[in-house]
Amino acid sequence: MLRRLLSTLIMLPLALSADLALAQEAPDALVKRVAEDVLTTIRSDKDLQAGNQAKVKQLIETKLAPNFDFARMTALAVGRNWRNANPEQQQQLTDQFRTLLVRTYSGALTSYRDNTMDYKPLRMNAGDAEVIVRTEVRRPGQAPVQIDYNMTKTPEGWKAYDVVVAGVSLVTNYRDEFSDIVRTSGIDGLIKALDTKNKGPAPPPPSPK
Repeated sequence: MLRRLLSTLIMLPLALSADLALAQEAPDALVKRVAEDVLTTIRSDKDLQAGNQAKVKQLIETKLAPNFDFARMTALAVGRNWRNANPEQQQQLTDQFRTLLVRTYSGALTSYRDNTMDYKPLRMNAGDAEVIVRTEVRRPGQAPVQIDYNMTKTPEGWKAYDVVVAGVSLVTNYRDEFSDIVRTSGIDGLIKALDTKNKGPAPPPPSPK
């Protein structure tokens, strides 16, 4: 028991140092590290390449989701109606929107295994709390696709709050649809609509041209 306690005390500063290092990681370094980690994992796992949805979901939850600010993403997607939702409704909306995004993009994730990423120089001033990390995805036999990550600095480190693919915002792409639902059915109607959508077949992600 004493040996286990001593071992824990010895390892704790190392774990805290690792967390602190990640919290101080530059936004472009974060995007590159996560993207390359995900691509390497997919290329080395035949189950992922075959589209094993359980493994794909696990990959998203462990390597991608922690680096996104889903509350802010949901607020942007809901737009001005967000402030009309009470805290419980906001949490329900965030949970449902998070599920929708994970389900929508899990089906397309494994198709990226043959792609390579080109990371553009970061334009950032000292003290900036929001930046855009610009990348380009190169696809065999196809035109490259620009993907920009809108990043915000949080106490836990940099997190993405929007992804813009070939000029199309992942988040605001839903705003008109959500606004129409709220207009006719209210906030609870939007929560119900998202819940129903999440219980059905996964919607396909928008394809860049």
